[in-house]
Amino acid sequence: MKTLFIIPARKNSKGLPGKNTKPLQGKPLVQYSLETALELTTKENICVTTDSVDVIQIAENLGIHVPFIRPTELSTDTAGSREVILHALNHYKQQGIQYDVVVLLQPTSPFRKNSDILRMLKLFDEETDMIVSVKSSHDNPYFSMFEENESGFLELVKPGNFVRRQDCPEVYVFNGSVYVIRVSAYESKHTTDFRRIKKFVMDDLHSIDIDVPFDWMVAEMILEKKLISPSN
Repeated sequence: MKTLFIIPARKNSKGLPGKNTKPLQGKPLVQYSLETALELTTKENICVTTDSVDVIQIAENLGIHVPFIRPTELSTDTAGSREVILHALNHYKQQGIQYDVVVLLQPTSPFRKNSDILRMLKLFDEETDMIVSVKSSHDNPYFSMFEENESGFLELVKPGNFVRRQDCPEVYVFNGSVYVIRVSAYESKHTTDFRRIKKFVMDDLHSIDIDVPFDWMVAEMILEKKLISPSN
C-alpha cells in the first residue's frame, strides 16, 4: 500500500495562539511530528499542509519540501480535516501519484510512539476504513456522564445499573494522535462517518493532546521530569 503521511499545521489557533511553532523544550511543536514521519517514511511521502511560512521554514530545514500553501478557505476554524486531506491528495493526483492510505499526524500530539504507528499500519487490512488511536475514558456514559432531559433533570447518557465504574463496559475517546485512513473510503463518502473503524489503545502519557495553555504546561512537565521520551 502506498502511504502518504499528512501533517496539518495551520498558523492560527484560538486555544493556544502559534502553538505549532511554539518551542516545547527547545523544539517547535510541529517538529516532533515531522521527525516522527521522517523516521517512518521517505521525504517525498510526507505532506505538510499549512498556511504558515514559519511552519514551511521548519519543515524545509529538515529537508521536507512543502508542495503547496494551504488555501485560505481551508485554513479557517470551520475548515474540516476531510477537505484538507482531499485537497492534499488531489495535489498528488494531478502529478499522477495515487496513494492508498493516509496517516494523519496532528502536531498537537508530540508524544506518540513510532512503534505504535507501525503496529497500526500492520493492523490495517482490506476490511477496515480507518484505524484510530484512542485512550480509555475515565468518564463512562453508563455511570458518570449525564445529559439534561426535557424537564431539566439529569439522566445518564446510557441507561445502566452499575454499582462501580469498573463494572461498566469499557469506553474510549479519540486522542487525536494518529489516524490511518483508507483513501478510497474517504473519497467515496461525503462525510467521515466511517462504519468500519478499529481502535488502537494508547496510554494517557502518549495520548497528550496540546490544545490549551494547561495542556502545554502538562507537556513541559512530562519532558522536564523525563516521564517520557518523545523519540521512542
